[in-house]
Amino acid sequence: MSLNQNLQNYLIINNSTLDEYIISTFYKFLVLEDYKELKIKFEKSLIKTNIKGTILLANEGINGTIAGSGRDLKKFFLYLDKFSQFRDIAPKFSCSNKNPFLRMKVRLKKEIVTIGIPEVSPSNLVGKYLNIEEWNELLNESDSMIIDTRNKYEVSIGTFKNSINPNIKSFREFPKWVKKNLIDKKISKKSKIGMFCTGGIRCEKSTSYLKQLGFKNVYHLDGGILNYLENVKSDENEWKGECFVFDYRVSLNKSLEKGEYEMCYACRMPLSKENKKNKHYLKGQSCEYCYDQTTIKQKERFNEREKQIKLSKVKNLNHLGPKN
Repeated sequence: MSLNQNLQNYLIINNSTLDEYIISTFYKFLVLEDYKELKIKFEKSLIKTNIKGTILLANEGINGTIAGSGRDLKKFFLYLDKFSQFRDIAPKFSCSNKNPFLRMKVRLKKEIVTIGIPEVSPSNLVGKYLNIEEWNELLNESDSMIIDTRNKYEVSIGTFKNSINPNIKSFREFPKWVKKNLIDKKISKKSKIGMFCTGGIRCEKSTSYLKQLGFKNVYHLDGGILNYLENVKSDENEWKGECFVFDYRVSLNKSLEKGEYEMCYACRMPLSKENKKNKHYLKGQSCEYCYDQTTIKQKERFNEREKQIKLSKVKNLNHLGPKN
């Protein structure tokens, strides 16, 4: 199925139109020798649209999160379909009442998801993909180890039952956790280990890493949490809580609708209604998790940022934020 056919099917199933905002995430691990040239080609194609977001290109593949009208996404996916190496990408989609991103960026990176070990290559070695039914079976096996490969602030609002939280600040810390909790503790290389993340990219790379270390029975949830929530039957749903996403929605509930959480822009922790009642919560500036962790100068900068956002809303302008 082509990228554009995936989009068309989503629009039909969700009764959406080409004029509505659609958020799309996609990735693929493959060897891209010409990724620098691809950056130039993508930028020329995207400038003809109002699509915003980020596409990362590296020698190891492509990783994108973009948003725009269905009409503009259709244009870009028709273009992407011209490249044979990308035709089997299975993008994920969700609806939005506005574009959650400020600008369009195509970036060259050393890795499309950073683990910090160049030898890890999912295009050459990877764990076994599990569909929803197989994943649920693994979750309920007493001898399996289920690892959440996401950051601790993501895990804090929702995860699968019986899963392990490595309590990491970034995916780059995952190898250290593996050494301390699997290698140093001499966990059997024959152990059943299942891993998951939001869209599949981090758990796919983590299975490659564990396979490289010699673990034999390594699995990961095909398509990640988002694919699971989109397709699992309600009476078979083993997900607990909400799912963190990296845009203005902050979290999605089991129906993939905007959840109840908002983000602290100082520390990125997702905040519930109860968190926002805390005396240290100041919108755009601090929360109970970071109030004692930031300097007066940082607080002043956060305060100024919040003022600019409010001012831009009054003037009906887009707040662009700092340029990278």
